Amino acid sequence: QVQLMESGGGSVQAGGSLILSCAASAHHYSATCMGWFRQAPGKEREGVAVIATDESISYSESVKGRFSISKDNAKNVLFLQMNRLKPEDTAMYFCAAGPWCTRPLIPGLSASARYWGQGTQVTVSP
Repeated sequence: QVQLMESGGGSVQAGGSLILSCAASAHHYSATCMGWFRQAPGKEREGVAVIATDESISYSESVKGRFSISKDNAKNVLFLQMNRLKPEDTAMYFCAAGPWCTRPLIPGLSASARYWGQGTQVTVSP
């Protein structure tokens, strides 16, 4: 069993930056594919970024060039650096982990994720 705990959310003005963190309770084979998803009120969950075990990365078109996903394997922590934030980035952000990555990465993890965090709120004001 793996527990995921997100942190780093908050309120920021458009153009600002935030760093989200996701701490995994332990390194586990069933959590080798990790990524970030978000859900705004009244909208479906959207994949943001996924990082595979071979360090290959996929971003959604809406965040490409502004967000950066990375992980610290030694500390079992996943990060999401968010720059040039826009009001449309406002959402609850969730960390997800699964036993494998399939291509394409984002829909693959969305379908196979076995663990989800509780989420951290990001609010971007105009």
